[in-house]
Amino acid sequence: MLTLIQTTTRTARRRARADLRAQIARLEHQLADAVMAGAPSPGPRGGRAGPRMLGLAELEAERDALSADLAAVRAAAAATADAQEAARRRLEAMLARPREHRFARLALADLGEPGCGVYMVRPRLGLIGMLAGWWQVKLSSGCPLSVSPAAQV
Repeated sequence: MLTLIQTTTRTARRRARADLRAQIARLEHQLADAVMAGAPSPGPRGGRAGPRMLGLAELEAERDALSADLAAVRAAAAATADAQEAARRRLEAMLARPREHRFARLALADLGEPGCGVYMVRPRLGLIGMLAGWWQVKLSSGCPLSVSPAAQV
C-alpha cells in the first residue's frame, strides 16, 4: 500500500513539474516574441549557481516571475504605442493648422520613425511671414554631421 502511494505521489509530481515546465516555456516564448516586436527587454534576473533540478516551489516562482516580466513588457509596449499615437495626432494637428502651433517641434523618434529628423512649425518667409501669419511645417534634413566637413576631405 505504501509503495502505491509513493508511486502515485511521484507520478503527480512529475505531471505537475511537466505542466509547470510547459507553462514556463510558453511564457518565455511570449516574452521573446514581445521583445522581438519592439518592446523593451525586462533585463536579467538574479543568476543561479549552475544547472540543477528545480523543485515545484522553484518552478512556480520562476513561472510567476516570468508572468510578471511579461505583464511589465506588455504594459511598456502599450505605453510606447500610446505616446506614439499621441505624437501622430499632434503632427496631424500641426499640419492642419500650423498657425496654432507656432514654433512647435516634433522629433521622428517621438513618432517611432527611424532617423533624427524633426518636424518644425516655422514662418514661411522669416520675419515677414511671421508678421503676415504665414506658417508652415518643415521636416529637417536629419542628423547633423558627426565630424566637421574639413575633416572629411
